[in-house]
This record gives sequence, structure tokens and C-alpha cells, in this order.
Amino acid sequence: MNRRLLLAGAVLAALRPAWAHHGWSSFDQTRPLYLEGRAVGVAWRNPHVEFELELPAEPKLPADLAMRPLPAQSAPVDGAALLKAATLPTRKDRRWQIELAPLSRMQAWQVPEIRTGDSVGVLGFTFAGEKGEAILRGEYVFVGGKAYGLRSSPV
Repeated sequence: MNRRLLLAGAVLAALRPAWAHHGWSSFDQTRPLYLEGRAVGVAWRNPHVEFELELPAEPKLPADLAMRPLPAQSAPVDGAALLKAATLPTRKDRRWQIELAPLSRMQAWQVPEIRTGDSVGVLGFTFAGEKGEAILRGEYVFVGGKAYGLRSSPV
């Protein structure tokens, strides 16, 4: 019986579209990118929250980005410097895969659950030279006008 359940779970996992899980070392942390758009295909679960972000036809950096308040607990990450250095990607993909923190950290920060259709901003990092897939590993997520730091703890 247990063997059948394991086999069924393995088959279902193989059929599910998989997004690759990447460690921090895969991402260029010297060049923060800012993306803003509409969430589609949200997976609010572990090992980390993921969703696809659909960008507008003409992405823009918000005029207030460098001045946005960030959570005090994320100060060791120097978020203010990241906001000031943020740029738009050079690649023109309209859809990006976004990787956020583990679900437990999202819940600890009390990040509201992102749903399909929600407007979301993300500051994070992609691969060096923007090579490979259009994936952004989020450092900060902006939901409902509030910033949430994803690498630190809220307490």
C-alpha cells in the first residue's frame, strides 16, 4: 500500500511543471533588478514561494524606488543601497519566474498571500549577464504598498 502511494506521488511530481531551485551562488548579487507587474501562476508553498510575473509592455522603475522605506530588521542586507542601485533588466522577457523565501519566512513576515492578478514589485537578482532563464530571486517583495525583506527574520 505505501509503495503504491510513493509511486503515485513520484508520478505526479514528475508530471508537475518544475521550476529549478537555485542557490544564491547562481545569482549576480552585484546588480539588483526591479520588476513590477501582475502575478500569474502562483505557487504559495514550500520549498519557497514561486510565481510568474507578467511585466507591462514598457516596464519602468518607480520614481520613489530609492526612497521606499524598508523593514529595519533587513538592515544588514543594506536594502537602501540595493534600491538606489536597482535597474531594469536588459532582456525583454515579458514573463519572469520569481523565487521568494520559504513559506515559513513569508508567514513570519506576515506577507499577504500573493494571488493571481495581484500587482507585485520585486527587487532581486538574476543570473550573471542575464543568461539562461528569466528567473529573479527576490530580496524584497512589495505587496499592497508595503516592503517585506525576505532574507532576514522579522524579529
